[in-house]
Amino acid sequence: MSRYNRHIIMPEIGPKGQEKLAKAKVLVIGAGGLGCPVLQYLAAAGIGTIGIVDFDVVEISNLQRQVLFGTSDVGKNKALAAKEHLLDLNNTIQIETYPYQLTYQNALNLFRQYDIVVDGSDNFPTRYLVNDACILTEKPLVYGAIFKFEGQVAVFNYNNGPSYRCLFPEPPKDGSVPNCSDIGVLGVLPGIIGSMQANEVLKIILGLGSVISGSLLLYNALTAQTTTISINRSESQFEKVLSQRDAFQKKEMKNLCETSTFEVDIKDISSYRNIQFIDVREMHEEPKVDLDGAIQLPMSILESRLNEIDANGTKILFCASGIRSLKAATLLQQHGISHAYSLKDGVQALITHQKNKEHERA
Repeated sequence: MSRYNRHIIMPEIGPKGQEKLAKAKVLVIGAGGLGCPVLQYLAAAGIGTIGIVDFDVVEISNLQRQVLFGTSDVGKNKALAAKEHLLDLNNTIQIETYPYQLTYQNALNLFRQYDIVVDGSDNFPTRYLVNDACILTEKPLVYGAIFKFEGQVAVFNYNNGPSYRCLFPEPPKDGSVPNCSDIGVLGVLPGIIGSMQANEVLKIILGLGSVISGSLLLYNALTAQTTTISINRSESQFEKVLSQRDAFQKKEMKNLCETSTFEVDIKDISSYRNIQFIDVREMHEEPKVDLDGAIQLPMSILESRLNEIDANGTKILFCASGIRSLKAATLLQQHGISHAYSLKDGVQALITHQKNKEHERA
């Protein structure tokens, strides 16, 4: 009663409304810029069960907007780090973590366990997967997106309302729309849009106000103006998704954390000559690795110190899991530094390889 007093004293919510929140189950896709404020406010509000899906790790560049995390979280999986902070905020709720990539194979079973799905993803393949899975499992989808100074919020698949495909029938071509890692985003914007998403979740559960269904809310952070555009339900788009029900779980999901062109397996590094190992983890991250000639260039400062990288030979970059190093390898290639590769599975693969070599010598 004390924790939720400001809810309970409101006649529109009261004890019965708070009980509805306690019984609700909400799944949040992505614990990034949008997911962080969504998770914080849902946990604080007393949502009984919160699920978090995110395979990515916290990077120092995330902290400009992903305020749920701190410097000590760098290198940790976002879903697991988020759970730790959220339970400190509210230890009376249940938090389930799914620290792996959402796919066509696992989405339907996962979505069926929850009442509402919140999309905090940052890429189009995931958005279309989430939308279609929500249609097939008949779950309302609370959508949000951000771009530089502008954001969008809507609720799809709610009370016979339109879906994401009714607004955007097909995804754009790969590379045609830049994401925030390419073009940037105002730090407070995801906080604003994510809070709006959390608000829609609470309205759905409590049956209060007008849910943003059948329309798309546009917010401009530079002018503080909001614009709403109408969205009509397209029966053909729903039929298209429903007709593929049997084939849904056989579809392939683009692997968002791998690009084979820039990635190398630990067992293959012996085939390379003149290797320079580059640790792109932050300076405080453990475990340390003792490698002759290795240098440490954290991802957060890598672009400003490219002159320290050997222009010749092969560059093997590594981090905690292989995600940041893949981004770093791609960055080097974009700057004209060739033969730069990310070590698959990160530092643990390297440590295991070193131990095996020592065992062989012994």
